[in-house]
Amino acid sequence: MWTPGPLEIIIVLVIVLIIFGPKRLPDLGRSLGRGMREFKDSVTGKDKEHEEIESKTVGDTPDSPSTTASSTARETASTAREQQS
Repeated sequence: MWTPGPLEIIIVLVIVLIIFGPKRLPDLGRSLGRGMREFKDSVTGKDKEHEEIESKTVGDTPDSPSTTASSTARETASTAREQQS
């Protein structure tokens, strides 16, 4: 199977630069990267909705004030018991 060498890669890049111009190359690269990422995610079975659900169930969201207050109270009580012993 044919493998492109450094000279062939440089020639292809120069041709692409001439055809598309320097202003459109960043947009081309961005869209190519986005397409590759979407393809990889579809092959592996990941999607944004799945990631959002996982982040909510894992507990990335901050605790509610009542939960935080009760956990702080428990920590304070356990610290006080340890100091008495």
